[in-house]
Amino acid sequence: MRLRSTIDFLLYDWLQAEDLTRRTRFADHSRDTFDAVMDTCERIAREKYAPFNRTVDTQEPQFDGEKVILPQCTYDAREAYAESGMLSAAQDYEMGGMQLPYTVEAAANCFFAAASISIGSNMLTSGNANAIMVHGTDMQKKVFAANEFNGRWAGTMALSEPQAGSSLSDIATRAEPDGADYQGDALGPRYRLKGNKMWISSGDHELTENIVHLVLAKIPGPDGKTIPGVKGISLFIVPKKLVDTEGQLTGERNDVALAGLNHKLGWRGTTNTLLNFGEGKYPVHGASGAIGYLVGKPGEGLKCMFHMMNEARISIGTAATMLGMAGYLASLEYAQSRPQGRPIGAGGKDASSPQSRIIEHADVKRMLLAQKAYCEGSLALNLFCAYLVDEQNTGSEQEVADAKLLLEVLTPIAKSWPSEFCLEANSLAIQIHGGYGYTRDFPVEQYWRDNRLNMIHEGTHGIQAMDLLGRKVVMDGGKGLQLLATRINATIQRALQIDGLASHANQLARALADVGSATKTAWATGNPQEALANAVPYMQAFGHVVLAWIWLDVALAVRAKDNDLAIAAHRGSMAAQRYFFNYELPKISAWLQVVKSRDMTCANMEEEAF
Repeated sequence: MRLRSTIDFLLYDWLQAEDLTRRTRFADHSRDTFDAVMDTCERIAREKYAPFNRTVDTQEPQFDGEKVILPQCTYDAREAYAESGMLSAAQDYEMGGMQLPYTVEAAANCFFAAASISIGSNMLTSGNANAIMVHGTDMQKKVFAANEFNGRWAGTMALSEPQAGSSLSDIATRAEPDGADYQGDALGPRYRLKGNKMWISSGDHELTENIVHLVLAKIPGPDGKTIPGVKGISLFIVPKKLVDTEGQLTGERNDVALAGLNHKLGWRGTTNTLLNFGEGKYPVHGASGAIGYLVGKPGEGLKCMFHMMNEARISIGTAATMLGMAGYLASLEYAQSRPQGRPIGAGGKDASSPQSRIIEHADVKRMLLAQKAYCEGSLALNLFCAYLVDEQNTGSEQEVADAKLLLEVLTPIAKSWPSEFCLEANSLAIQIHGGYGYTRDFPVEQYWRDNRLNMIHEGTHGIQAMDLLGRKVVMDGGKGLQLLATRINATIQRALQIDGLASHANQLARALADVGSATKTAWATGNPQEALANAVPYMQAFGHVVLAWIWLDVALAVRAKDNDLAIAAHRGSMAAQRYFFNYELPKISAWLQVVKSRDMTCANMEEEAF
């Protein structure tokens, strides 16, 4: 109930999400329908996900040489999720969707992430189908996206390769046109793909009757040679099993073979695979190569895929947040019941007095407040980004432009900040449990293991940092950063009028100016190597400023409550806000110092000296 009340406050009191029902697309909805969706998801998460979080961690997927074996609870959870309609929650009625705001969809999915991220909330399937809806043909939408939304099929994203993880320009998978006779295929221009893909989540399983892989591959140029770099990369739909134009299986297996499972530190309930495309295990029509259908235009694969990637990055930030939140709630419960130590009086400790519960100790309160500040702040940030998606899709012309620009700047933060600091929250949860936290008798060690992946997932920390400082804050002459600064300053001006918040408003104003100054100084020489040498410290500082802004804005929403009792109900959140400003925001000075000085200590370190 503690999680639900937090989500409700952020959704309705802070974001005013109920106002979205005034927009034509969401006019059939009300707070009652939003709450009904939340109730359903909370119930399914409680009944089908949470009781089996440890089960899927200990009963990892197994490959018997032909198929993947998963515990029954994974099938049950997936079926319940699909039947809830959440796979197509934000889609048009014509696609079988509910036309829910993405904000509500994102909030409802929080319950699944908190209950068992390892079972998953099927975000790749929804993201895959959404990418096809934006870039695919009408037939591709009808056949592939529709059957993912209705739950018959699952979807993946196949980018990385064994030799090319984050370096997509170095992928080696190739796609050749499948002869002139096939270029008019009703499902799209037809190609034959050959190559290997690595780290493909949900790459093979028996949960659904088919799996739709979105695969990046390079096509030949006019001279028949492979185009170097990213210009020749295109996107293809490669189904595990071939289908007809009515979305029915033809009975033929495509040449997509599971080469093996990766065994991970966390997320053990989700299959993670190495896939071979077109290596001849399942030859199609007597020829080699997996059948794939071009999505979008040739050479625009990254543009198409990044529609899915950006959505996935917000989802990963939410996943990291909810893992942190699950650990926070577990460690709070433990701290409230675990006796340990005694209070220190004027004469020292009295060994004959009753033991204190550990929540009575100041340092345990510090660790709990840190977790609360990280996790609730991250949740607010990710819901705000989800709201921007709705603005981008249904707002006025100016709202659409502003939302798009803000999302460009905030997406690296929405993904990376929770991945780093909610992981730290999980570490603090273990610390509160003491030695018990390091055992499998308590869930917090699993939350940490599951969360550790998220700093790597969907673009590593370093890549997000270089994207932020190298592109997002300087694009279009810094328009995105200027717009964000305008939004932050508006919150500052409101907070300056409130007793108890004015000092924090001034503190945030100084921090914002410091980030602006550091951005200019980092690029003062125009040398990317110098500017980006400390991109991660820059992103950490930038993220802290964004989270301070979010917390100050949330505090204003609390103070806007019209009675003392309502405000008192949120005193924990107000304490978390004070914690963030008193303990966290001052850290940005050290991070920005190396950015401003363009410190090259790390960049210039000689390999031999290690």
